[in-house]
Amino acid sequence: MSNPSILILPGDGIGPEVMDQVVRVIDWYGAKRDLAFEVSTDLVGGAAYDAHGVPLHDDTMAKAQEVDAVLLGAVGGPKYDDLDFSVKPERGLLRLRKEMDLYSNLRPAQCFDALADFSSLKKDVVAGLDIMIVRELTSGVYFGEPRGIIEEGNERVGINTQRYTESEIERAARSAFELAMRRNKKVCSMEKANVMESGILWREVVTKVGEDYPEVELSHMYADNGAMQLVRAPKQFDVIVTDNLFGDILSDCAAMLTGSLGMLPSASLGAPMANGRPKAMYEPVHGSAPDIAGQGKANPIACMLSFAMALRYSFDQGEEAARLEGAIEKVLADGARTGDLMGPEGGTPLSTAEMGDAILAALDASL
Repeated sequence: MSNPSILILPGDGIGPEVMDQVVRVIDWYGAKRDLAFEVSTDLVGGAAYDAHGVPLHDDTMAKAQEVDAVLLGAVGGPKYDDLDFSVKPERGLLRLRKEMDLYSNLRPAQCFDALADFSSLKKDVVAGLDIMIVRELTSGVYFGEPRGIIEEGNERVGINTQRYTESEIERAARSAFELAMRRNKKVCSMEKANVMESGILWREVVTKVGEDYPEVELSHMYADNGAMQLVRAPKQFDVIVTDNLFGDILSDCAAMLTGSLGMLPSASLGAPMANGRPKAMYEPVHGSAPDIAGQGKANPIACMLSFAMALRYSFDQGEEAARLEGAIEKVLADGARTGDLMGPEGGTPLSTAEMGDAILAALDASL
């Protein structure tokens, strides 16, 4: 039986250097836990544009369709700001999501105890926070037609269309309920059913799906109120399910509750493949941070936690995912910090590689 396969797409900016630390963790699992992976590497985003003139080569897209999981860094940077929209680095990411049909985006917002003081909210509001936001990822206003900028009379008009089918809503909702069954059995669905027909349909379909999960407590909330509640009392939530646009906004709002985007992973999941594993891509929430690229200052934890999500959701290795998460929690509790996590007391931040060293040492200590 062959080892599970991973395609690594380091991307741009700090992507390659944080991904280097993830590769060290992958190698550790092969050496110390007899959990080996077949790893290949390719280009995406600006790096792909530099090499091929497109943000994602067709051959790379084909590889992504064949592997058990894709690990993505971050894409983009000011070097590519003036490119035509069709070849901007972000188009490579969107193509992966669309053609792999990764309809369920999982964005955890977890506040490690050691970092509770880093949130802009009071410590007691965020300490122990553990939310999962499920964002529908392949439909809605980002993909709906018609779209574009047209001439109407003597002025230009920008058009984007919010469009959802029942089946698109149902599969995102079912993903949220399945996650809730593993967690605290609470789902809050967020939309704008008071002003949007797509929101009315969203609420109706989610309610119908909820009937298949009688153990899960379902609530509904308008998305604008949801944003307010996230900063008022975030621990009231367990799993939040919402559409593409609101999910983009709400997940970034929830991310900052934890104090640093450098700490947050994500998973994008699709339908099961022939081997039963879902199509999957894992990536940190943070951007490419070109201002610190190549300086060894980047925090690799979000990318490592993304690999932990891969262990849990693609490879059915929940105990090993918890091992990695526990190692990260330990080094933070011991005071290890990259520059983005430095508090007012100051000190000398660890480099990207030194944080990797600390986490690998904690993994060794876990054996």
